[in-house]
Amino acid sequence: MTQAFYTGLSGLKASSEAINVITDNLANTSTVGFRGYNTEFSNMFETALNTTSGGSPVNSSIGVGTDIRAIVMDQSQGVLQNSEKSTDLAILGDGWFGVQSREQNYYTRNGNFTFDANRDLVAEDGAFVLGTMGTNIANGVLTNQLFEIPLTDVKAQEKLSFPKELYFPPTATDEAIFSGNLNLTNDVTAVSAPVITADGTLNSLRLEFTKVDPVVPPGVQWNVVATTQNRDGSVIYDTQNGVVSFSENGALISNTLTSINNDGSSISINLGTGFDGVISIDAQDSLVSSTNGFEEGDLLGYDINKNGEVIATFTNGRQSDVGKIALFHFQNDQGLERVNGSRFLASKNSGDPIFFKDANGNNINATDLINGQLEGSNVRLEVGLTVLIIKQRAYDSISKLITTADQMLQKALSMDA
Repeated sequence: MTQAFYTGLSGLKASSEAINVITDNLANTSTVGFRGYNTEFSNMFETALNTTSGGSPVNSSIGVGTDIRAIVMDQSQGVLQNSEKSTDLAILGDGWFGVQSREQNYYTRNGNFTFDANRDLVAEDGAFVLGTMGTNIANGVLTNQLFEIPLTDVKAQEKLSFPKELYFPPTATDEAIFSGNLNLTNDVTAVSAPVITADGTLNSLRLEFTKVDPVVPPGVQWNVVATTQNRDGSVIYDTQNGVVSFSENGALISNTLTSINNDGSSISINLGTGFDGVISIDAQDSLVSSTNGFEEGDLLGYDINKNGEVIATFTNGRQSDVGKIALFHFQNDQGLERVNGSRFLASKNSGDPIFFKDANGNNINATDLINGQLEGSNVRLEVGLTVLIIKQRAYDSISKLITTADQMLQKALSMDA
């Protein structure tokens, strides 16, 4: 009977702790990035039974008391919830966001991020999001247009802070490429292309093709006049002349027009070779152009894409990566120390945070992200309520065990000798 008391008391304690874990899970079903927990039980002691055969395959022991062996984190994926912000992120698979508050680094699955008034990328409580800053911003000027930013060392991750104002300097056009067809039935054909000067002014490059008369067979020849001018044509900066010759099949075989000046900037004129570029056959005109270089631009805002890259968008239509959100990994996620609903600290059991590496040894996030969505709690309400009922019934049953043991003890004490 004494054993029944000890067994019952340990069972009540273990069941009570299990109920606390379940109720905490249920209380956080709407917490973004919450990880639920499950309890694992074990016997406190075991008493072996005497059996007639020492080689019996049956477990011949009785558990004496129970205890919570471990409270285990459920690492299954939470339900994805749509969001109206491109700065909201959800992790698909393994990994943790890093945030910094009061010089302490925390780890979370809650990707509810935004840019504050200082253009710092922060969590909903103001903690700074950790990642790698690009090296392409200096004194409010974008020094280089980047399309990818590699992660630096895991210990070198810093808060992602961006300037309120960012200037995208102009780049002068240094090449103009033309392609398409010069119709043999036309005598004059023209095509224009936008070109940028070194100071960011938008000008126009115009090519006018005039068929040579008389044409020298077997192919066809065209005189071409190139002109650079301002947008309304009131100022001409340079004029160059050349001749382009085509074979009897329409392939370009020679071109004497190579470059032109654009208000101080030299532009290479590329008409292609053979059938790669401008051709001249008896078909519809289809001349098109493309140029490099771009105008200056001012910052419109920042966004985050599914790769965790922070992208700056400018008034000239250009974009550039300026930072990258880091995803941290651990040797043992179960060893993370929970601070609150969705935030954790690294511990000796979890090990220090690490980055995965690609085949070339470069640090990578190694996990896909979805922007415009958040990962909700991975606790299923119906499952949690069912388990709660089971644990409560177990608690009631153990309470009856103690009551029965008490009644038996009272009867034993009241029996006459």
